[in-house]
This record gives sequence, C-alpha cells and structure tokens, in this order.
Amino acid sequence: MNPYSPAELFELEGYAHEELFSGVENAWEALARLQKFLKERIRPGVRGRVEDGAHVGGDVEVAEDAHVEAGAYVRGPTILGPGTEVRHGAYVRGYVITGRGCVIGHASECKTAIFLDGAKAPHFAYVGDSILGNRVNLGAGTKLANLKVVAGGVDVVSPEGKTIATGLRKLGAILGDDVEIGCNAVTSPGTVIGRGTLVYPCASVRGTIARDSVVSWKPTLVVKPRRR
Repeated sequence: MNPYSPAELFELEGYAHEELFSGVENAWEALARLQKFLKERIRPGVRGRVEDGAHVGGDVEVAEDAHVEAGAYVRGPTILGPGTEVRHGAYVRGYVITGRGCVIGHASECKTAIFLDGAKAPHFAYVGDSILGNRVNLGAGTKLANLKVVAGGVDVVSPEGKTIATGLRKLGAILGDDVEIGCNAVTSPGTVIGRGTLVYPCASVRGTIARDSVVSWKPTLVVKPRRR
C-alpha cells in the first residue's frame, strides 16, 4: 500500500469533494488540481450566515449552516462547507475548501488548503498548501510551513530516507484522519503524518510519520537558584 495514497490517509466516502482525489496517486497531487476544481464546482453565494463586519470578497460559497463571524476576512475562490465556522480574526486567502463542521479560528490563516469533514485550525494556526484529514485538530499556534528556506521544489522524504519529488514549489503538510497536533508545533514543508498520530506540543516535525504514532518532544527544563 502506498502510504501517500488518499485511501491510506483519509476516509473519503461521503466527503462532498471526494472527486478531487479521484485517480490521485499521492495525496498532495490534489492540491495541484485545486484551482481548476474550484473554478468548475464553486457556486458563489451566501446560504449560511455572514455577520456584519466580516469581509467576504470574490467567488465565495458559504454553505447552509456555515457561519462567518464579524472581523473575519474570506477571499475567493473558496468553498465553506455546511456547518463550517470562520471565527473572528481569521484570514482565508483563497483556494480553500472545507467539508462539514470545520473550524478556521481566531488569527488562523489558510491558503490553498483542503479541510476534510470536522478538521479544525481553531487558534493562531497557519495552514498553507496543506490537507487536513477528517477530525484533524491543530493546537493553538500550529504552523504548517509550506516554503523551503532554500531555492527549489518541495520533496517528500520516506521513512527509509527515499526522496520523492512532488513538483510543487510550495507544499505544507498532509495530515491523515484523526491526527492531533499539540500547541506551537511546526511541520516542515512536505511533511506527511499518518492517521491517528499524536504530536506533542512544540515539536518540530519533518519527513513521513507512520500512522498511529506518538511524536514526543521533551526538552530538558533547567531550574537554578536566582543570584541576587
């Protein structure tokens, strides 16, 4: 089984945009399709609730029971699925699709991102060029970095150390279903985390993490008497 296939990372049955992953070998290929998919599928209009003081501009579809709070900024093309919450201070920069019951919370910024059902970035998160599986939760301050500090495209590195070229200049993280990430954790560009994995707060994660793992980060705390 290819550890990067959509079927290995996500339960897609019932997801409204399942077709985005149809025929995809590696999950990140869906991000390359996103622009064309949105152009073909989006039905701009507010069918949910947009509070006074929110900014919604361009081609944005706000589905039934979706809610955009005052102070949020949503730029199209974007589809906000049923029951999705975009909270005060959130910034949705475009090319974003959310499923049912998702959250983009206060001071969270998203661009070129796919949220499966129940995925949440509730507080101070950055989600760039990334896919969040069903019920993924990002702790406050999580950053999914999407651009290398040196020139060149983003590669994915397998557990065996094999480098897989993605052909993408920008690629954040691919997080399988039920991944939970602790506060202030950071993923390097091209990180893939398998289903059901827990990542400790403040961890710096890269490469490929197998499903049902625990990624711990335990720096030593040193306490000494204060000299006066």
